[in-house]
Amino acid sequence: MKKSAWLPAVIAPVVVAGAVAAPMIANAANDPIAGTNPSAADVIASIAQSSDAQYSGKLEQTSDLGLPELPTGSGGSSLEGDASDVLGLLTSSHTARVYVDGPDKQRVQLTQQLAEQDLIRNGSEVWTWDSKERTATHVTLPEDATKDPQDGTATPSDIAEQAVDAITPSTTISKPTSVRVAGHDAWQITLTPKSSDTLVGTVRLAVDQQTGLPLRATIEAAGQDDPAVQVGFTSLDYGAPAARLFDFTPPSNAKVETKDLSDADAGDHAKGDVEHASDEPTLTGSGWSTIAELPAGSADQADLGTDASGLLNQLTKAVDGGRAVQTSLVSVYLTDDGRVFAGAVPVSSLVAAAK
Repeated sequence: MKKSAWLPAVIAPVVVAGAVAAPMIANAANDPIAGTNPSAADVIASIAQSSDAQYSGKLEQTSDLGLPELPTGSGGSSLEGDASDVLGLLTSSHTARVYVDGPDKQRVQLTQQLAEQDLIRNGSEVWTWDSKERTATHVTLPEDATKDPQDGTATPSDIAEQAVDAITPSTTISKPTSVRVAGHDAWQITLTPKSSDTLVGTVRLAVDQQTGLPLRATIEAAGQDDPAVQVGFTSLDYGAPAARLFDFTPPSNAKVETKDLSDADAGDHAKGDVEHASDEPTLTGSGWSTIAELPAGSADQADLGTDASGLLNQLTKAVDGGRAVQTSLVSVYLTDDGRVFAGAVPVSSLVAAAK
């Protein structure tokens, strides 16, 4: 996993808990946030109006999932490459610059010491760039592509959409309160699972009162006061970013991979869906306590590299029938027969589901 995928790596608990829940409130208002006393439904519905927003900003992500700090450097216990990258993304803070000009022009720029990762979309053209590896990927999207590319990046909007999907009768939704985020007035709502079987305590969303743009998303684990995951703007300026920010030409010495999806159509997607149906997880339970299961062979350690296998062994502990890790928000159970179970629930729930 490249560092350009840093945000999805830390919002996995929300994906697990929310993506399988029932749809959002059926009768949510379609108008902008109304007056000085909006309902939670008004705030949620206002998010849709931000799809055409133009802005530049700086995002900060923090994670405190309770994962152990593993040694780095030389030696048998060191972690190299992608395995080390993933651990760093889950255990430390990161910042990124974000530039957005409507639904089809975006740039996300993550800068680390002596390295930079970029994702640039300009209409149907998408580039990713890793300065450390000197690698670039160029993807041409179908002309009628209306959804954001599966680019491995996320913003507070993405987290908000996952949390909105989790609004069900199993969730208590608070009355909006007024807060300030990155110098902008926002309405904040809190989603609290009613189930005591989930590791998720609350999800808080702060939405710009004027534009509907989600400005901050905070996830707290049950029984904890400090955020387990938080992604939010620390600075935000509305207005169209400079057009040059959405143009990219790789350096002459870069390794470039090209993927042309311009001729893809619904039939191609349907065929792909059939071919990959066996890779889809099986879901059990409901709401925040949903458990996802991947079939046998999904966790074959023989297919992992040395570093990834070492990371797995250090992060997990032996449990009945396999190995498991429980963070403050999500648990993963790898069975001896190669199945994978994951959910925003204790490990004991995953072990029980595997039997």
